[in-house]
Amino acid sequence: MNQVWRVVIVGSQPTSMLGTKLILEEQQDLLVEGMTSSGSEGLRMVEDLLPDLVLLDYHLSDHTSEAVLEQMKLLSPKTHVVIMTDNDGLPLLQSLISRGASGLLSKQASTFQLIHMITGLREGVASLPLDWVRQGIWPLTASAMNEGGLQLSETEAFIMERIVQGITYDKIAMEIQVSRRSIDNYLRKIYVKLGVSTRAQAIEKYALYTRQGRQIYA
Repeated sequence: MNQVWRVVIVGSQPTSMLGTKLILEEQQDLLVEGMTSSGSEGLRMVEDLLPDLVLLDYHLSDHTSEAVLEQMKLLSPKTHVVIMTDNDGLPLLQSLISRGASGLLSKQASTFQLIHMITGLREGVASLPLDWVRQGIWPLTASAMNEGGLQLSETEAFIMERIVQGITYDKIAMEIQVSRRSIDNYLRKIYVKLGVSTRAQAIEKYALYTRQGRQIYA
């Protein structure tokens, strides 16, 4: 029997969340430990519970899902976050995957599709709709990776801007309302994306890209 995966649901509709909870808990290896319609409360749950899986609504009332996703991955890097959306997910895929999402799923997805995606994540496999593949997702992804940009998230770019301006890490943490430890985690990710190992190297490379007008954002 599989290890029980602990799940947190962060959604916009209480009725929909309850329905999803009932579907998941029909599976013996899934346990919903928390539900909320607040991005802030969802972050608190992730920090406290360190769940295996978060189902995160793309449309939140108090935060953007991109910002919440980034914070969740900083708080619990091993947690899988699947974005639930009413929108066409294909245009969102590149941005959300680069921020740490493990997948996207339509809110109209069948029970089988939801469970199939979770089963795949257990095995380290991502599931994508066949029509996305047919629409050319792979060339799109390859093109984005070869443009030569830094591929920083908006939060990462903001942090670098403030560092270049000489702002302290503690003040940056206060400005974006995260812990000082989260800033360190952001910096590790930024250094990897920049291909550097020190603050001075990061500032030099970031400044070079901005002077040249090259792509910064993912």
